[in-house]
Amino acid sequence: MIIEDEKEAAVKLSGMIEKYDRDIVILDTIQSVKNAVIWLNNNDTPDLIFMDIQLSDGLSFEIFEQTIVKAPIIFTTAYDEYALKAFKINSIDYLLKPIGQSELNQAVDKYKENNAPKEISAQVFDTILHALSKKYKSKFLIKVGEHIKVFTVDDVQCFYSMEKYTFLQNNAGRDYTIAYSLDQIENLIDPAKFFRINRCFLVAFSAISNIVSYSNSRLRIDLKSNNSDDLIVSREKVQDFKKWLES
Repeated sequence: MIIEDEKEAAVKLSGMIEKYDRDIVILDTIQSVKNAVIWLNNNDTPDLIFMDIQLSDGLSFEIFEQTIVKAPIIFTTAYDEYALKAFKINSIDYLLKPIGQSELNQAVDKYKENNAPKEISAQVFDTILHALSKKYKSKFLIKVGEHIKVFTVDDVQCFYSMEKYTFLQNNAGRDYTIAYSLDQIENLIDPAKFFRINRCFLVAFSAISNIVSYSNSRLRIDLKSNNSDDLIVSREKVQDFKKWLES
């Protein structure tokens, strides 16, 4: 069975499967999560499913939330392989598009060697869905004495590092230590809202009040509640910073 929303890709995959073995019967080709669930609920389990990740009405992982999938899966995807390494841990194979004949042959050979279906853990789904859905962190919990404060990213005008510590600075200009490195924060938050202007500062677009030309082709920025001399856009980041402002 093939679950693939791009007609051309499905036709190409069918031809490659036929080239591998003309005796293989393709039961059906499905384009959406909804129709895949209906098909699986009303038909016998296929021996093997080729499943694209991005379908016409959502991610194919949603199929597993709506029905029991007993068949072994070979995922097909255009997403970067590093986002999918967790599948290797669970012995789930995948083919990175554009698919080559030799890669398909190896995947089907692997299925023949061990065609028992593998259970995918909830942690794997969480990891992959986070990577594919690009769900950015929206809140930070910070301990202040015996109290816990919650800041949304909209409450933050910048994150910065100083003397091996990382700080969150809110829109009122108050600083709080935070248990993340600046590199970690940069990977967690929406890049449309924050920009790493230099090694020490990650600033919010909404907090920028002024931008001034500075020496050596750099820029100095003022935030609504912070006019620190350290808020300098490094020379190598100036062009990217200007593009970010326009995006």
